[in-house]
Amino acid sequence: ETEPLTSKKDASDCSKGEDCKENGLLVRKPKSALRLVEDGNKVHPSQGDKGEAAQISNGYSGVQSSAPCNGEQQLMELEDRETWSKKIDFLLSVIGYAVDLGNVWRFPYICYQNGGGAFLIPYTIMALFGGIPLFYMELALGQYHRNGCISIWRKICPIFKGIGFAICIIDLYVASYYNTIMAWAFYYLISSFTAELPWTSCTNAWNTANCTNYFSKDNVSWSLHSTSPAEEFYTRQVLQVHRSNGLDDLGGISWQLTLCLLLIFTIVYFSIWKGVKTSGKVVWVTATFPYIILFILLVRGATLPGAWRGVLYYLKPDWQKLLATEVWVDAAAQIFFSLGPGFGVLLAYASYNKFHNNCYQDALVTSTVNCLTSFVSGFVIFTVLGYMAEMRNEDVSEVAKDTGPSLLFITYAEAIANMPASTFFAIIFFLMLLTLGLDSTFAGLEGVITGVLDEFPHVWGKRRELFVLGLTIVCFLGSLATLTFGGAYVVKLFEEYATGPAVLTVVFLEAVAVSWFYGITQFCNDVKEMLGSAPGWYWRVCWVAISPLFLLFVTCSFLSSPPELRLFDYDYPYWTTVVGYCIGTSSIIFIPIYMVYRLVITPGTLKERILKSITPETATEIPFGDIRMNAV
Repeated sequence: ETEPLTSKKDASDCSKGEDCKENGLLVRKPKSALRLVEDGNKVHPSQGDKGEAAQISNGYSGVQSSAPCNGEQQLMELEDRETWSKKIDFLLSVIGYAVDLGNVWRFPYICYQNGGGAFLIPYTIMALFGGIPLFYMELALGQYHRNGCISIWRKICPIFKGIGFAICIIDLYVASYYNTIMAWAFYYLISSFTAELPWTSCTNAWNTANCTNYFSKDNVSWSLHSTSPAEEFYTRQVLQVHRSNGLDDLGGISWQLTLCLLLIFTIVYFSIWKGVKTSGKVVWVTATFPYIILFILLVRGATLPGAWRGVLYYLKPDWQKLLATEVWVDAAAQIFFSLGPGFGVLLAYASYNKFHNNCYQDALVTSTVNCLTSFVSGFVIFTVLGYMAEMRNEDVSEVAKDTGPSLLFITYAEAIANMPASTFFAIIFFLMLLTLGLDSTFAGLEGVITGVLDEFPHVWGKRRELFVLGLTIVCFLGSLATLTFGGAYVVKLFEEYATGPAVLTVVFLEAVAVSWFYGITQFCNDVKEMLGSAPGWYWRVCWVAISPLFLLFVTCSFLSSPPELRLFDYDYPYWTTVVGYCIGTSSIIFIPIYMVYRLVITPGTLKERILKSITPETATEIPFGDIRMNAV
């Protein structure tokens, strides 16, 4: 085996003009640093030699890096990194991140819309060949290199470092609208502490003449213009959208929702300000509580009259749907956004694992729990929709027309209000929504925090609390547009355009950079060092070909037919599509900008610049007993 390492003293000899390479390999110097070498054909720099020695995992010959071998670039010693207190803290954090509000409303709706039980076939196929391999890849990358979403690219392929900055911008966009939905849930929670829930009657100040309570004992007729008490409470009291004319006239800011959001960000700050050791304890509540409530609601829903109608509608297979392309697109998009690679969260959380933690097992367990949660949530939702259809004497398809947050805040809230012990079920339901959202917010912000602190440790390394405070303030101020009377329109716009195509593009480039530039062989060797065995051919084929094609397929499908947005009675004008694409582009534009910047600042010919920019510039240290050794 080749031992191509030089000590720090040897590096200084290079500056005196001595040759550092012979025949494409570094010459071994006396007193070389202790190194592990997996592949004799590949040369990896020690931490002190990251300037001169070029570890080539992508098949190119060694070239000098931009940092001179005399060590002009400041070398940073890696301190012991914070780790999770217990393995279960990590698992609960990942499950809490992956299982969010979308599991409760998005999966059941997409499932019945795309063929019911037949939809489970494309969903499972897309999970096996697209979602789970990408989920596993991010956990392995984060655990091996022990860095956040920005600085990790120095160890993989430096020219793609812009991906890390794009991820941080996307996470900020998500924080600006996702927490507003939790503010709505918090408003509902506060309003639930009454003997009679406020969305059960038409006698409130916000109700209109069209309000019709078909659950009342009086004989009422449901007309085309009729609205339910729950719908008017949601639109006229919580959102107050009637005081806005659309995106071009958002109106004022709702002070009630502003206070709710302020309290939510306060909870978030004190949950994550100290790092994973504190957030790892909080998720014991926020990640487990939803499952207790889901079980209670499932049992309650199953005992309601007409529940079987909802379950039948949910699972009845329509095999003809499998021939439609959009069904496969929806399945791919659902599993991708449900598991959540591309937001920097899995990289951040896995970076706090112990080096030899079995991340392969973690990936299978957490992704399976996530998918099963989505499936069970469908029963929780549709047993209640069947009950609603029974009470209205309508078909389930008429009751299930509401999508997105409206499914929770109108349809489900109305069903709860007309159950026995309605106050109790309303309180636990909206508490569940809050906890589902909170641990996803913890995760999204931790992705940004870990990325920035690892990239700028000399600035923020000892000031985590201050940085987290500044970050939460920025997210709160960025959410003000969603707190206006027309804020629901802004939330819808950001949900469709700010994250969807941008995250798909980011993960596609990430998969390409790891599999094709860093090298699938090198990546599998990294996994072997952690777990003791290399991934099999199934994982290799998925990472190299199937997963990138899966992402490209979904991205092109989205771009070829952008969604026509409509919320309540408001049709989004054409210019909002342009604004939406501008918002989405504003994050991924950092990727080509950094590529150009990297090539400009790197000395040498164009070919040398490209080779240096795709060559890892920093070795990864791995534990070996009490000695920390540079990984090869």
